[in-house]
Amino acid sequence: MKKNQTIIEATPSGLAFEARPGGRLGGDRHGAAGAALGGMPDEVVDEAGEDVDQSAVNEWRAFVIPAELHGQRLDRALATLVPEFSRSYLQQLVDEGAVRLNGQPASRNAQKVTVGQAGEVELRATPQSQAFVPEPMDLVVVHEDPNLLVIDKPAGLVVHPAPGHWSGTLLNGLLARDPRAALLPRAGIVHRLDKDTSGLMVVARDRTTMDALVRLIAAREVSRQYLALAHRHWQGPAQREVEAPIGRDPSNRLRMTVVDLTRASGKAASTLFDCLGDGGRPAGESTGQASGGRPGERTEAGCLVRATLRTGRTHQIRVHMAHLGHPLVGDALYGGAPAAGMVRQALHAYRLAFIHPVTGTPMVFASAPPPDLASALTAWGLGGEV
Repeated sequence: MKKNQTIIEATPSGLAFEARPGGRLGGDRHGAAGAALGGMPDEVVDEAGEDVDQSAVNEWRAFVIPAELHGQRLDRALATLVPEFSRSYLQQLVDEGAVRLNGQPASRNAQKVTVGQAGEVELRATPQSQAFVPEPMDLVVVHEDPNLLVIDKPAGLVVHPAPGHWSGTLLNGLLARDPRAALLPRAGIVHRLDKDTSGLMVVARDRTTMDALVRLIAAREVSRQYLALAHRHWQGPAQREVEAPIGRDPSNRLRMTVVDLTRASGKAASTLFDCLGDGGRPAGESTGQASGGRPGERTEAGCLVRATLRTGRTHQIRVHMAHLGHPLVGDALYGGAPAAGMVRQALHAYRLAFIHPVTGTPMVFASAPPPDLASALTAWGLGGEV
């Protein structure tokens, strides 16, 4: 161990309104953290509880149609009169009866407005605008100092609020744990893990540290290593470096894919893979029935791989492993399937290392595989490889 090196082993265990894509939150009262919601889709959904009078916190804004908007569609006029909100959001308000003209609910977005017409619009809070609220939760904190935290995230925990997950995220838990998090963009989160990926994350506790961590990650000075259990025995040399750009899959917007940058948009992506061992389940073992195979034949063949990120693109390891012909166990989005008891993608961020941006101390953190992955490794004879 190097002098002064820290090694830690972890065991598993206000009102704002809708955000215009790519822009700010209108009426945001959540400080800098609100900036993280830029680009979220527009939604108008009432999620208030039975004891909350949502109308009491909504804003009514009056307007008068000027001469230059005479004859325009109502939704177009509203987009001009209330420019901090997107047109799609305002269209939803019209559909929900939240826009009045001359005291009567507006009937259609396409109806024409006339000069001098008086109206008002009820600007309702949306789920994304209320996402930045503290929610107490049990977080596994493997390191804490005045400048940063290191969290061991369980599989199933969403990192940022997003459509379908406006609450119960790591960000909500961080806001509840430390009031200072509300002063930081994304509550201090500087990198993310997919919902079903487990493992280590570093989180800043002040803006100076956050900016420094972002620079370290951009300069590839934060080492992030993952354990991945994948289908099929490893092909090729034990160590393979994949340099393959990643972009959105045009046939499925939920997926990313390897792209040719001369023909499609994307970003350079680099991952170093080291095969730690091949494994599998003998024929017939999973069902208890004879399969007709030779004794000891492996019909659920797989491999355990260590992945070291050189860049940090969305779904990078999952995309690159599928590109190599080794989709992750349990990763249905990229061609994987449940096996060895794993029903989520078999990916765990097990090692995190960086130089502390304030103290200059080398920091190294390690996290043991969580129970589901540990059990899968044992089932495939790979438990001793970690």
